[in-house]
Amino acid sequence: MSTTTTTELLKGAAELFPDEVVTQAHVRHLDLPQGAGRFALITLDNGFDHTKPTTFGPASLANLNAAIDQVEKEAAEGEIVGAGITGKPFIFAVGADLKGVELLKHHEDALAIGKGGHEVFKRLAGLAVPTFAYYNGAAMGGGVEVGLHCTYRTVSKALPAFSLPEVFLGLVPGWGGCALLPNLIGADKAVSVIIENSLNQNRQLKGKQVFELGIADALFEGADFLEQSLIWTASVLTGSTQVVRPEIDRAEGWDAAVARGRAIADSKVHGAAPAAYRALEIIAAAKDGDLQQGFDAEDTALADLIMGGELRSGIYSFNLVQKRAKRPAGAPDKNLARPVTKVGVVGAGLMASQLALLFLRRLEVPVVLTDIDQARVDKGVGYVHEEIDKLLLKGRVNQDKANRLKGLVSGVLDKAEGFSDADFIIEAVFEEIGVKQQVFAEVEAVAPAHAILATNTSSLSVSEMASKLKHPERVVGFHFFNPVAILPLLEIVRGEQTDDASLATAFGVAKKLKKTAVLVKDAPAFVVNRILTRFMGEIQNVIDEGTPVEVAEKGVEPLGLPMSPLVLLELVGPAIGLHVSETLNRAFPERFTVSPNLAAVVKAGKRGFYVYDSGKPELDPEVAALLKQGDKVLTEEQVRDRVLDAVAQEIGLMLDEGVVAEAQDIDLCLITGAGWPFHLGGITPYLDREGISERVNGKPFLAQGVASVPA
Repeated sequence: MSTTTTTELLKGAAELFPDEVVTQAHVRHLDLPQGAGRFALITLDNGFDHTKPTTFGPASLANLNAAIDQVEKEAAEGEIVGAGITGKPFIFAVGADLKGVELLKHHEDALAIGKGGHEVFKRLAGLAVPTFAYYNGAAMGGGVEVGLHCTYRTVSKALPAFSLPEVFLGLVPGWGGCALLPNLIGADKAVSVIIENSLNQNRQLKGKQVFELGIADALFEGADFLEQSLIWTASVLTGSTQVVRPEIDRAEGWDAAVARGRAIADSKVHGAAPAAYRALEIIAAAKDGDLQQGFDAEDTALADLIMGGELRSGIYSFNLVQKRAKRPAGAPDKNLARPVTKVGVVGAGLMASQLALLFLRRLEVPVVLTDIDQARVDKGVGYVHEEIDKLLLKGRVNQDKANRLKGLVSGVLDKAEGFSDADFIIEAVFEEIGVKQQVFAEVEAVAPAHAILATNTSSLSVSEMASKLKHPERVVGFHFFNPVAILPLLEIVRGEQTDDASLATAFGVAKKLKKTAVLVKDAPAFVVNRILTRFMGEIQNVIDEGTPVEVAEKGVEPLGLPMSPLVLLELVGPAIGLHVSETLNRAFPERFTVSPNLAAVVKAGKRGFYVYDSGKPELDPEVAALLKQGDKVLTEEQVRDRVLDAVAQEIGLMLDEGVVAEAQDIDLCLITGAGWPFHLGGITPYLDREGISERVNGKPFLAQGVASVPA
């Protein structure tokens, strides 16, 4: 394909995307050290600071293409000895502009995006002189790939994030990543970067790892990175530095790597999402080193996936987590928030101790725990100290900071002593309304008038908890998810009397805790637990009616959830699962059941349905003996329909009740609080795509184009 058609291709694509933040490709010339000769350096820069990273939309690719026109001419005429490409401060480039991808409606337009990137990047490999990529800052997707087309690469030790995240979003690395990376570092390492890291919540590499994997040929300090890279470039061009790369295993090792990739994809998405499998097909075919064939396969895969539901759901999820999470729907004016200079925690059990640690690390203010006896208080404070010591050992905090944090945490028995000057007091005691009302009455008697009283309840009414207080307006639900350090979601519950200042303070604290806060109405079990309980309840119902446990579990496998329903029940604890189902059964008896089999499992003191003697979950014979089942046996497909119909109905009712502002908030909660897959968009785009929303509620949850191809 000649450059004229590349130019036409990109011009056509640019017309589809008028709001692109355009990246310039500036060419400057410099004389390399050691008399190595004149060098052309292309810098990618969109004119904004590092908070708006550089991306490649069609007009940006056209600018890079024009810069390469100039450099190609200079190389052909012998005016330069080499060419390099680097980024603005802190950012190399973070790949294709997804806002443009969202707008595409036709397969041929999607194909043009793939071809356009390939045609431009490929020219770097075709120049008459060696080319160098200097990864000075964050590099993702197309940013990584443009460098793979160069002859050599250097990377900064300060580089914070480097990845090919496409599979995570529902795409494949489509501008050379699938074909070039395995041919550079071997299939096994490439599978780790393209498949494994992506499917592990989009894990990022640091500069040193990029070098150790062999993606970069040299590693330099961040402070004088470009200067050192140019000295190294000169030594390569003059022949004093030889770059030697290891031999690639193109025999059984390659096939074994692809098989490992399939096993990872199967364990994460159970065949339910196509992107990982498409990427693996291209990696498998790249074994013979035919790059053009690989690029063509990338173009086709990219276009197919762009026009598929999974990518649209992936982009939707990405936008929820990156944008909506930062501007919570319905949150009051942040200027109403009051400062928090001391935190009180009622309780010193595991959950309370985890909360104390989080407040301590993020707010760095005094945190005081109380409990009913000294031994519990000491254990809670001890837990926090141990966790700080672990952070010290891992190098996450230095000795001074560890000492300071330990000095800020304390425990007392007397609430008056502990809470008289606290601004924010959270309870994490037993999940029983009477207990919580009593705790709040005791706290209100000793806390300052402005203090927020927060509850970590997972299912009880915040309004009822506050109902006997003199000042119910300062009570707010502040529901974390376990493990507290890992799951980002925080359901902030507005009680009937909660005032705006208390709510604004809660949102302000959530932001400092680096949590994703979603405003939730005070309705039974709020969002995540209500949906999960309905989901689990339906699984339990089909088991109780007679469907074998393994069929019930397999029925929902295509959703690609992080764990099966009964493994999740084990993590939550059957007793807690039973308690929440009883709470919801009291609120909505016509939809939420209490399983007699689950009650029997709890009564027998079992920790779950499975034993792991063989290393994988098998039904515990003692549990099997407890189960009393009917004779109605469903197929996997019938189980899936039953469960998803129930979930669609529940979400519809929650939106009608105004539990959250929009369906988007339900999805944000499930992604960040329950680990539901990005590629489903949480759940509502999937229910829409499969026709379940229409079947159950008579309408989809989302408008056409929100998490689907625009009409």
